[in-house]
Amino acid sequence: MRLKGKSAVVTGGAQGFGLGIAETFAREGARVAVLDYNEEAAKAAATTIGGAAIALACDVSKKDQVDAAAKAAIGAFGRVDIVVNNAGTTYRNRPMLEVDEAEFDRVFAVNVKSIFLMAHAFVPHMREKGGGAIINIGSTAGLRPRPGLTWYNTSKGAVHLMTKSMAVELAPDKIRVCALAPVAGETPLLSSFLGEDTPERRAAFRATVPLGRFSTPQDIANSALFLASDDANFLTGVVLEVDGGRCI
Repeated sequence: MRLKGKSAVVTGGAQGFGLGIAETFAREGARVAVLDYNEEAAKAAATTIGGAAIALACDVSKKDQVDAAAKAAIGAFGRVDIVVNNAGTTYRNRPMLEVDEAEFDRVFAVNVKSIFLMAHAFVPHMREKGGGAIINIGSTAGLRPRPGLTWYNTSKGAVHLMTKSMAVELAPDKIRVCALAPVAGETPLLSSFLGEDTPERRAAFRATVPLGRFSTPQDIANSALFLASDDANFLTGVVLEVDGGRCI
């Protein structure tokens, strides 16, 4: 098992990519804290995963909730070796000037500010324990932006740059920081990305992916597992495209 003896925190872990990551990490030997703003969904996910998982209610855009969740995870496991900043949100695909200020603020609070808050909550602990791994979930939207998602695209571009900057600054502490850039996947956000979720729109988007399909939670989980494991102990600052060739 590639994560035996390690402990991980996965934000947005109750569904989609986050659930796939949490399930895979547990299957590979890790204890996993499933963080999600939906407490009942987090509990259901932890129950499905089994005894290696705990559920923690947390809005990752709120400092007090992030700090409380960090304290609970460290208290439950004794240490946290891996943090996956997966929680994310968007708005329905539409022209940039039709997105209101509240939607913009929420996207940046969940997609970007959350990484700032999680770093404050966990980096001192990782330094004390001698290292760790942080994986941020970006997007191909931050590499090859599409119309109708300008502010979301920008938030994910920020995630990629934050990842590289964090990697350089935290390298002396033996804390590796990498990111994944998934192509659109079969998750609850897909209909918002498409704007109008129709068979025709799905087919049109699939046609832009050389391998001919959307990503799946398991695709993302497999890549996160590699970056979190000791197999990747000389990788930091990497933004790994998990996109079926979309960004070529």
